[in-house]
Amino acid sequence: MKIFTAEQIRNCDQYTIKNEPVSSVQLMERAAETCVEWISENCNHHRNFAVFCGSGNNGGDGFAIARMLYQKGFDVDVFANTKAKFSPDAQENFRHIKEISGISIREFKESSPYRFDSRTVIIDALFGTGLSRNLDGEIKDLVEFLNRKKNIKISIDLPSGLMADAVSDFDSVVFRADYTLTFQFWKKSFLHAETGKFAGKVHVLDIHLSQDYIEETETEDFVIDDEVIKTIFKIRNEFSHKGTFGKAAIVGGSYGKMGAAVLSTRAALKAGAGLTFTLSPKCGYEILQISDPEAMFIEGGKDFIESFDLDEETVCGIGPGLGTHEKTAESLLKFLKSYSKPLILDADALNIIAQNPDHLNLIPEKSIITPHPKEFERLFGKTGNSFERTELAKSKSRELNIYIVLKDHHTQIITPEGKVFYNITGNSGLAKGGSGDILTGIITSFLAQQYSELEAAILGVWFHGRAAEFASEKHSKESMLPSDVINEFGNVFSELNTKVRKLL
Repeated sequence: MKIFTAEQIRNCDQYTIKNEPVSSVQLMERAAETCVEWISENCNHHRNFAVFCGSGNNGGDGFAIARMLYQKGFDVDVFANTKAKFSPDAQENFRHIKEISGISIREFKESSPYRFDSRTVIIDALFGTGLSRNLDGEIKDLVEFLNRKKNIKISIDLPSGLMADAVSDFDSVVFRADYTLTFQFWKKSFLHAETGKFAGKVHVLDIHLSQDYIEETETEDFVIDDEVIKTIFKIRNEFSHKGTFGKAAIVGGSYGKMGAAVLSTRAALKAGAGLTFTLSPKCGYEILQISDPEAMFIEGGKDFIESFDLDEETVCGIGPGLGTHEKTAESLLKFLKSYSKPLILDADALNIIAQNPDHLNLIPEKSIITPHPKEFERLFGKTGNSFERTELAKSKSRELNIYIVLKDHHTQIITPEGKVFYNITGNSGLAKGGSGDILTGIITSFLAQQYSELEAAILGVWFHGRAAEFASEKHSKESMLPSDVINEFGNVFSELNTKVRKLL
C-alpha cells in the first residue's frame, strides 16, 4: 500500500470528486458511513457518544457520524464552537443535526461539567490532515481535558494535533486516541515512535477513492501489506531438491554468546534454506550440533571466531553473538575486503564496522544491514528523532548502495533508490534479546533461496512479525520467547501458501 502525504490525499479526494463523479459532501457521507459501521460493530456495549467537531471537513465527518449513530439508536451529544465559520460541507452536516431534536448540541466549554460515564465513547473530529500548526487556545485546553478522561477515545482520520507527515514539537498537545479510523491510506506519522503512540490501534477504512489516481501517483513510502507479500512469496515446486533452495551460513557465536548463533541458525533452517551451515568457534560445537543437528558446523576459532573461511556460493548472515574481540574484528574486516557478494550484517558485525567510519566502505554493494536504533547511531551518527533517522538512512543507503533494515516498532526497509517500506506485523513481544538474531537467520535463508535483496528483506521482516503474532496468541506478549516465534514459522508458511494458491 502506498503512503501519501497530506497534500496528495487532498488531491486524491479532489480527483475522485471530479472523475467519479461524486460531490464532496457525498464523499464525506461515504467516509462517515464506514466509520459508523466500524463503531457500531466494535462499540456495541457503549450507549453514549460524545462527538467533538471542529469547523473544517474533519468536523463535517464528525457531524455526519453523530447523525448516523443517532439513527442507529445510540445516544449522541455533539460539542462544537457553534459560532465558528464552518467549511461548506461541515456547515451542511451541522444543519442536518440541528434538525434532529434527539441530538444535544453543546459548546466546547460545556464539556467540563458534562458527565462522562463509563459507557461514553469520546470521538475526536476536531482536526484532520489539514493541520499544520500546534494546537493552542481553547482547542488545546479541550484536548488536554479530554486526554485526562479514562473513556475509550476514537479519532477520525488523524488524532487532533498530530501532523500527517512530520513529528510535532516536543511540547505540543495531541489527542491520545485508543483507536484511529483513518481513510484509505496509512499516514506516515502513524508509523513512527514519537507520533504513532497518539494514534492507538489504526484501522484503515476503504472509502473507494480513485484507483486511477492511486496507481498513477508516485511515492517513496509504502506499507508492507498482504498484497505486497503475495506478489513476493514463491510456492515450492514439488520437483525441487535441497540444491534448489541454496546454501545459508550463519557466522556468529563466541564464548558465552552461543545462544544467538543457535537461534539464528534455527531460524535459517525453519525459514527453508536448502543447506544451512554455522561458522562458530569450537566452544560452541556441541551446543550447535545438539541444538540444531540439521545444520553443519564450520570451526572458526577456539573461543571466538578468528577465521572466516566460507564458500563463495554460500549466502552469509554475520553477527549474532559474534563478539568484538580484536582478532574477530581483524578477521571480519579482512574477509569483507575480499568478499563482493551481498550478505547480511547484524549485531556485533555492525559494532565492529562502526569502530571506524572507513569500514562502511567495506560493506559489499546490495548487502542488507539490520541495525536497531543504537547500532544505527554508532554507524551513522545521532539524529533528533525517528523521522530524521529515516532520512539519514535513505542518504546512507543511497551512498553505500545497500539495503538498511532499520529495526523499530514499525521496522523500515530502506532501499538505495530512496524507497521506504514500513512493516506493520509484529508486537511488543519481540522486545527481547534474541529476536534480532532470528530476523538475521530468516533474511539470510530467503536470500539463499534466490529472493532478491529487497524481496528477502521485505518478506523476512513481515514473516518475522507475523510469526510473533501467532506466538503471542499462544504465550502472551510478556511470556513469549524468540524460540516460540521460530516454532510458529510453519503456521506462517501455511497461511502464505493458502493465500497465494487462491491467486493461481
